Amino acid sequence: MAHILITNDDGIHAQGLRALVDSLAGLGILSVVAPSYERSASAQSLTLRQPIFCEKIAEREWAVEGTPTDAMIVALNKLLPERPDLVVSGINRGGNMGENVFYSGTVGAAVEATISHVPAFAISVAHRGAGFEYGDAARFARDLAQLILTEGLPRGVLLNVNVPLHWKGGVRLTRQSQKVTRNLLQEGVDPRGRTYYWLHEQQLSEGLDADTDYAAVHSGAISVTPLELDRTHNTSLNHLSHWATKLESLRRD
Repeated sequence: MAHILITNDDGIHAQGLRALVDSLAGLGILSVVAPSYERSASAQSLTLRQPIFCEKIAEREWAVEGTPTDAMIVALNKLLPERPDLVVSGINRGGNMGENVFYSGTVGAAVEATISHVPAFAISVAHRGAGFEYGDAARFARDLAQLILTEGLPRGVLLNVNVPLHWKGGVRLTRQSQKVTRNLLQEGVDPRGRTYYWLHEQQLSEGLDADTDYAAVHSGAISVTPLELDRTHNTSLNHLSHWATKLESLRRD
């Protein structure tokens, strides 16, 4: 029987994670190892200067006082007697598309699993504000999990899935888009007179490349983006190769 490990960055009690647990029931043995509270936008950060506490809160469920990556490391190296066949991270409250792939703790947990040679995908509902619904994403996660358990994933590749709130039934394999958001900083002053900045972003929906994650979700389709661990830009290995000689000569001079 397959063993599926579930995690997230919204915290172990988050509604999206619970919808995922319910949807994957019966597909195999389920384990849940997730942060004890919300750790959104933690990317692949690690806890290095304090201990990582872990509490078993239910059968095969552990809350970790750390980041999503901490949770994966603790799960894969200490908590689980057998290596999982699949890691599913989510369901995140909000999309993880474009440059947000680099910031997302949801994606970060799936990346850590992939580093450890465990097939993984991250799944998010691409919506802002109130009125979140996880049903479509949960059902799609089950279908995708079954497919991966049957056919596998290429080594060093994870999937980043974004589900529109109002899914029209389509599924697209997409590229990660370039930055199509504008960083916004709302300035304020706290009661002690200190200036602070509240960071958020504005999405720009015009000029989306048709084969990207944002374009798929904007049209009401689910976006599935294969992400690769190896970030080497192979073209530059050749294009910049003459720099090595130049840098060596500068050192000698």
